[in-house]
Amino acid sequence: MQNVRYTSLKEFWPYYVREHSNPRTRQMHFIGNTNLIVWLAAALVRRSPALAAAGVVSSYALAWIGHFFIEKNVPATFKYPILSAFGDLAMYVKMWRGQMDAEVAKYARPADGSGAID
Repeated sequence: MQNVRYTSLKEFWPYYVREHSNPRTRQMHFIGNTNLIVWLAAALVRRSPALAAAGVVSSYALAWIGHFFIEKNVPATFKYPILSAFGDLAMYVKMWRGQMDAEVAKYARPADGSGAID
């Protein structure tokens, strides 16, 4: 499954969820996305592109800390920047609704580590 190239959020979602299986990684993303909203709101109020840029940089930093140091994987953003952005938004909404743990359970890797379940 290494040579798969995802073209839609629907087919990308199971991969995205597996890459965020650790709840602490998801928490870092949640904090990062909330951080982004705050920075973007401030940027709009102050009409400051610099604040918007600071929001994007700091939000990615939080998410990437989750990947590199907690999940110990490479962020999907490097390979799928647009799909990852939509995945982040979907995960953020599902976390607010309390639905993300069920998504992780649904798409978790098999216990034997045999790879994808798609």
